[in-house]
Amino acid sequence: MNDLSLFALGSSRPFGEAVAKTLGVAVAPMEDRSFEDSEYKLRPLASVRGHDVYALFSLHGEAGASSADKLLKLLFFIGALKDSGAARVTAVVPYLCFSRKDRRTKPRDPITTRYVAQLFEAMRTDAVMTIDVHNIAAFENAFRCETIPLDAHALFARHFLPVIGDAPAAVVSPDLGGEKRAELFRQRLERMLRRPVAKAFMDKTRSEGRVSGDIFAGDVAGCDAIILDDLIAGGGTAARTAAACRAHGAARVFVAATHGVFVRKAAETLGAAPVDRVVITDAVPLREGDATACSLEDRLTIIPIAGLFAEAIRRRHENGSITRLLEEGP
Repeated sequence: MNDLSLFALGSSRPFGEAVAKTLGVAVAPMEDRSFEDSEYKLRPLASVRGHDVYALFSLHGEAGASSADKLLKLLFFIGALKDSGAARVTAVVPYLCFSRKDRRTKPRDPITTRYVAQLFEAMRTDAVMTIDVHNIAAFENAFRCETIPLDAHALFARHFLPVIGDAPAAVVSPDLGGEKRAELFRQRLERMLRRPVAKAFMDKTRSEGRVSGDIFAGDVAGCDAIILDDLIAGGGTAARTAAACRAHGAARVFVAATHGVFVRKAAETLGAAPVDRVVITDAVPLREGDATACSLEDRLTIIPIAGLFAEAIRRRHENGSITRLLEEGP
């Protein structure tokens, strides 16, 4: 892989090193220099001319760096890579920011998914790779460059197989918008368990920060219910869906979400929720002493996904099948 270069920006450096180790390459050197007025300069410190380049940066907000700050840094770096002669640049963003607003629900609403796509395209990005984006159809339709959407379904299914054992199981979508995602996971779990898996969904309406909707459809009585979502921020959606599952007779309730964003109120909300276990990936790394992790204690499980990204990068570089990777798992 002499013509493959992998860069990892900022706080994504540990994740990038795990990906690089699996690939058998070193993280390429770069300069990330901040000036006294908070502007910055990023550039590769090794030649990328003619290379297949991967720039990895998870675009979640964190202390000292908002999602917008990190997005701008990544865009500037991609521009520098293209100007330095890179043959192809793929943005590897385990968490893609500003993806929740993908359609107009009120007059004059912004469609930030499309705006972000235009920014990547303006920097001549060849492809964007992410995992469990909020709305996969909106993601694929917004970008004119290549999109590589990964998912954590195989990893979640493998985790839950020994947990569920012989117990009846159900997959629950916390809202109608995530029903397709939950159904694809339910089908995978059903194939792996080799027996039927029930399904259910919760009604949810969000307007001006308020969530409403109490309709619950599906039979989870006596089941191990797995609530599947793309992310957990405040934890309110997961908590209200878990309570509904309990009210409808679920034996145990699990929450599986790829991105554990965990804003401040999540610690109290999830800590008090009737949930047996919360399972997330490390697409968004937890801060040291994270309040939500502390409140959940041994009810929190984190699944590493560097191996999945490494294999996706390998297959893209070697023109292999990423579709087959998602079907079979890493």
